[in-house]
Amino acid sequence: MQAADLPLLKDAARIAGRVATSFVGPAATRWDKPDGAGPVTEADLAVNDVLMSTLRTARPDYGWLSEETEDDGGRLEQDTLFIIDPIDGTRSFVEGARTWAISIAIAHQGRVTAAAIYLPLRDKLYAAGLGTGATLNGDALRASANPISPASKVLAARPNFEPKNWKGDVPHVDRHYRPSLAYRLSLVGEGKFDAMLTLRPSWEWDIAAGALIVSEAGGTITDRTGGPLRFNNPRPMLNGVLAAGPALHADLLNQLGPHSA
Repeated sequence: MQAADLPLLKDAARIAGRVATSFVGPAATRWDKPDGAGPVTEADLAVNDVLMSTLRTARPDYGWLSEETEDDGGRLEQDTLFIIDPIDGTRSFVEGARTWAISIAIAHQGRVTAAAIYLPLRDKLYAAGLGTGATLNGDALRASANPISPASKVLAARPNFEPKNWKGDVPHVDRHYRPSLAYRLSLVGEGKFDAMLTLRPSWEWDIAAGALIVSEAGGTITDRTGGPLRFNNPRPMLNGVLAAGPALHADLLNQLGPHSA
């Protein structure tokens, strides 16, 4: 089944993209989730519905974990599951920007085996299969091999560079930001940026697809301590994420402090 999973994800991503773009970002009905969990729009739910219908009809024996579906824990009894973020970067979507993404992954026994990340307004479809490489619109990707330097382009929110997060001086690098974690990881896989860093606990649905794109492009991705990423956890969160080419990853990891925000 694994060989057919990636085409399924790519087709589903494009279908979901058409649904998402049928809504006008700023005009889409929006509300805030409880407990400060961020905004959600009618577009998020519509994309979630079409993905659930498309993917679970094709693979009824796979579990399901999505940001926009209540998690009943049933997925923990299944070896294989979908991990979905219908719109990663909802604030960007609401603002009418183009940097939001649809993120779809399949994980088997804790390891991502197929992934697709689609930015409909940029017509960028990133995809990866375990052991088969990563692509952007069909072209092979290769992560940056650059060592750390002041020219290293690192995607991270400002709080990650607070001095408390580092053993010594904060690394002197070229800092950048994109609102979607999935897109940040894709850009590292693409080699347009040298690294991506988030030190806060991160939801699996924000990371799963991008993790495979980075690793299949030859990059290294771990949690903030250097530990491997495992998916389908009882609480579906990871202990931060560090993604980069192997040399830069090692440099940044060595400089990170034991305690971080």
